[in-house]
Amino acid sequence: MFHYWNNNTHFDGFWPSVVVNRMGAMVQQRLTAQFNPLEKTIMKILQINASARSAGANSTRLADAVTARLLAQFPDASVELRDLASVSHPVLDEPALTALFTPAEQRSPAQAARVALDDALIAQVQAVDTLVLGVPMYNFGVPVQLKTWIDAIARAGVTFRYTANGPEGLLKGKKVYVALARGGLYRDTPADSQVPYLKSVLAFLGMTDVEFIYAEGLAMGADSASKAFVEAEARIGELIA
Repeated sequence: MFHYWNNNTHFDGFWPSVVVNRMGAMVQQRLTAQFNPLEKTIMKILQINASARSAGANSTRLADAVTARLLAQFPDASVELRDLASVSHPVLDEPALTALFTPAEQRSPAQAARVALDDALIAQVQAVDTLVLGVPMYNFGVPVQLKTWIDAIARAGVTFRYTANGPEGLLKGKKVYVALARGGLYRDTPADSQVPYLKSVLAFLGMTDVEFIYAEGLAMGADSASKAFVEAEARIGELIA
């Protein structure tokens, strides 16, 4: 079995330290191997850090805790890390849309290169069975980095399709953990636009087995922040037992 790593992740104790190796322009190639039904299935984890900060983000701390717990329960699991702050992805703009709607054989070299960037993100998601998303709340919404990633992986005919019965997500059979970090208290209130959006877009792509883990009140004093992380860690332990 072959694995392609765009980042090397080393876990030391409960909290991981991450060493990121950038490879060229991050255009990745998927390595395929013949499936052996007798081969042991190994969990493949993809962690997405969506904070605009590459270091010190509370959402990353929470996502790290989820991944560390998964590795404690499944020591043979492999992990890929994509830090959206460290390696930015181009937004979905008019040139990108033009490239996507141009038949592959008619694309210019620049258009082909732009589509290849999205192809790499799609292939990375397709190759794993577990996703861990670290998501802070910015102005009541998700970070632009996460929205850009979602725009890249949502492609008609590849990760979803339209049928006579409506849309069908094609990224099926994946477990998703969403680690949410918020300065205030928004869970189950009208002010929380993140969870409904993420539930909808993930389900649209076929990912319906989603768990949300909350660390809230992080800007409401040291005691509140400490309590939030204790409760979040306890919830992680309950979900991944």
